[in-house]
Amino acid sequence: MILARQNELGHPRLGFVISKKNVRRAVKRSHIRRIIRESFRLRQHQLPNVDIIILARKGLDTLDNRQMHALIERSWSRLERKASNAQKDN
Repeated sequence: MILARQNELGHPRLGFVISKKNVRRAVKRSHIRRIIRESFRLRQHQLPNVDIIILARKGLDTLDNRQMHALIERSWSRLERKASNAQKDN
């Protein structure tokens, strides 16, 4: 799940909430963060100026790398679409 709020900084920022309750192993939590951070690094110039919070849900640790990358890419695309629609409305 992704939460986003407009910021005035001129660039997007990223934060994580990955609880031990949802992803038990610290190694897996770190792995998830690394994958998302790398995806963010590659896409940050295309993303709107927002503060982004990634909330990890149960079952995220059961996805393989390919599924996780696909999920993240869909999330970034959805965020870009919603931000562009919000700008059109203003």
